[in-house]
Amino acid sequence: MKINVEIDCTPEEARAFLGLPDVAPLNQHLVAEMQRRMDENMARMQPEELMKAWTSFGLQAQDAFRAMMTAAKP
Repeated sequence: MKINVEIDCTPEEARAFLGLPDVAPLNQHLVAEMQRRMDENMARMQPEELMKAWTSFGLQAQDAFRAMMTAAKP
């Protein structure tokens, strides 16, 4: 025997029926917070700032690798 049940309801109605919480306000808050943080960090996304950060990290990594190889010599 095969039975098909089709339910026509909105996601909000389905959540309420299953007893799940309404997370829409929390989602709106999280999205707003992410937008705020992205807006604050836009200055860091300028090409000059990115290159400064990348080159300083790259040089430090090269120096650390060189020191590790020098220390590992037999």
